[in-house]
Amino acid sequence: MSVRIYVGNLPFKTTDVELRSLFEQYGEVESADVIRYKGSGRSKGYAFVLMGNEGSEKAVTELNENDYQGRMLKVRVAKARENFPRDKEQDSNDVKSMRIGID
Repeated sequence: MSVRIYVGNLPFKTTDVELRSLFEQYGEVESADVIRYKGSGRSKGYAFVLMGNEGSEKAVTELNENDYQGRMLKVRVAKARENFPRDKEQDSNDVKSMRIGID
């Protein structure tokens, strides 16, 4: 079984490849994805790593609050999203907001 790991406070220049190599020291990494803004492609400063049970616990304990390229990493086992996907009933009862842009 795989464990999804949240990695926060990443340097904005970190790539998926660098993140993968950082976690491969602790076990087999299935995926390493730095989360980016859709429009600009700039990193949001956090990522998710999917790896096997064997190395995930060691990776979390050893990398959490560890210095990486001048930033103190926050590494945790990711929590399941409780509000996703949304129920259609929930959407119909929510107050809708309007987004207004100025040209």
